[in-house]
Amino acid sequence: MLEKKLLDLANAAMNKAYVPYSKFHVGAAIETESGALFSGCNVENASYPEGTCAEAGAIASMVRAGETKIRTIYVMGMGDELVTPCGGCRQRIREFATAETQIHICSPEGVRKTFLMNDLLPFSFGPENLLV
Repeated sequence: MLEKKLLDLANAAMNKAYVPYSKFHVGAAIETESGALFSGCNVENASYPEGTCAEAGAIASMVRAGETKIRTIYVMGMGDELVTPCGGCRQRIREFATAETQIHICSPEGVRKTFLMNDLLPFSFGPENLLV
């Protein structure tokens, strides 16, 4: 039931993406450790490629609501290939994730592949690296 809700959120976000230049729609949905849900879509602008990724939008909504721990994230795109988070978004997700955070790569038909955070960004640099 929760997976369907997150898939629906990611799909709805993907369908609202503002992508007049690339035509590449992406949506993301996050479940936090507290069970709260957030979504985001990619947004382009005329200074292409200076847009915002779907994952970044969902994370910004999550942080705005006072949440800081991602339990799971669903990233949805179209096409034959997996639409995985870009390098910058992998680092953004990492900021609020644990090694066990699940990243589900989806199409409108459902989950295509699931990764753990450490699979997508091994040996990553995070907040704990800044502690002295």
